[in-house]
Amino acid sequence: MVVRDNYTFSELEQWLNKNRVTEIECLVPDLTGVARGKILPREKFTEDRGMRLPEAVVAMGVTGEFPEEGPYYDVINPTDRDMHLRPDPTTVRIVPWATDPTAQVIHDCFDRDGTLVPFAPRSVLRRVCDLYAAEGWDPVVAPELEFYLVDRNTDPDVPLKAPIGRSGRAETSRQAYSIDAVNEFDPLFEDVYAYCEKMELNVDTLIHEVGAGQMEINFFHAHPLGLADEVFFFKRTVREAAMRHGMFATFMAKPIAGEPGSAMHIHQSLVSQATGRNLFSNEDGSPSQEFFWYIGGLQKYIPAAMALFAPYVNSYRRLVRSNAAPINIQWGTDNRTVGIRSPVAQPNARRIENRVIGADANPYVALAATLACGYLGIKNRLEPTPECKGDAYLGEFQLPRSLGEALQLLRAEHDLAAVLGEAFVTVYTEVKEIEHAEFMKVISPWEREHLLLHV
Repeated sequence: MVVRDNYTFSELEQWLNKNRVTEIECLVPDLTGVARGKILPREKFTEDRGMRLPEAVVAMGVTGEFPEEGPYYDVINPTDRDMHLRPDPTTVRIVPWATDPTAQVIHDCFDRDGTLVPFAPRSVLRRVCDLYAAEGWDPVVAPELEFYLVDRNTDPDVPLKAPIGRSGRAETSRQAYSIDAVNEFDPLFEDVYAYCEKMELNVDTLIHEVGAGQMEINFFHAHPLGLADEVFFFKRTVREAAMRHGMFATFMAKPIAGEPGSAMHIHQSLVSQATGRNLFSNEDGSPSQEFFWYIGGLQKYIPAAMALFAPYVNSYRRLVRSNAAPINIQWGTDNRTVGIRSPVAQPNARRIENRVIGADANPYVALAATLACGYLGIKNRLEPTPECKGDAYLGEFQLPRSLGEALQLLRAEHDLAAVLGEAFVTVYTEVKEIEHAEFMKVISPWEREHLLLHV
């Protein structure tokens, strides 16, 4: 059972009692989307209703490193002070794979004065949603999340490969939308769906994507904050289920050479709080001006937001020509070669799909960034380019080609920083620079193969 938006802490206590919970996983999503926090006995959680963690815990890179100096410490206090964490009762779920009755609750991060910590990913998404609410708009989103099942791999020097299914064989060819290929992993997906049902995750359809062992799960449309929480929970869930079946699930953007990358396509629309009408459609059912302005905002700001949509060096291996991933900011109706797609839909379901985002993106950050782009488009009345009705892969690259280039564009785009928060952009870009520097210390097999004796 999932608690609802108006749940109080006393009702949370009743929920914990009903489920006989003895332990609480107190979770905080960090910049990468990793679950940080503490595990508390039920009694301790009830007594404190929260906990403290150093504020840098949500502001480190995927390697666990921090910047040693620079603008990072204009935001992060060098005294390593604490954040005060408060549980959001609406996020409580049972941990279905735990031996003892265990709950998991996502926490928000506050400073000692009770202000949301501005660089915590959940705070950033709250900030953007508040801007929409101030305009009388409710953003509605629906993620489509791709991932790979791979054979267990304990040596990072060994390439990943497709896992063995129930037939005893691994996939060796493309199996897009194959029911039989999904059925190869029925025992795993039965557990995934059972876990999701116990957690009341808002998952819809499961399909086999193009790559060997590549799957996609779709989520029902809902409010961005709740859906970001669900994607966060789902990633934990499918990784856990996969390990229990002798394989790994990975959300890397490009885990296997020669196979398509994995995306997190996000469908988005706006609803009027006053009337409940889809603001992307006029009364006569035609596309509204807000629909076009939103696209214009995505076109203008996606290049600068790419470090948020494609956050790692590996992310840019996915964004290559003719590889089922966009290389452009063109838009089109029912056109999967563009970065910004408008699916065919009834007027009340008119929406825009951002196809640029990778599966490796932090769901809170990715949703905040794509909504920020659209928000700026409407506020600044940005007109889009003419609709692309052909193959957009035949055009030029319109996206940054590397993490370094993307970080430069993000730092230079002050409009996005104003919406997402200067503190967040500062911390994020400084952390990503550290990650990039760590990567540059590694000598790849390609370099040894082609440069060792030839240069």
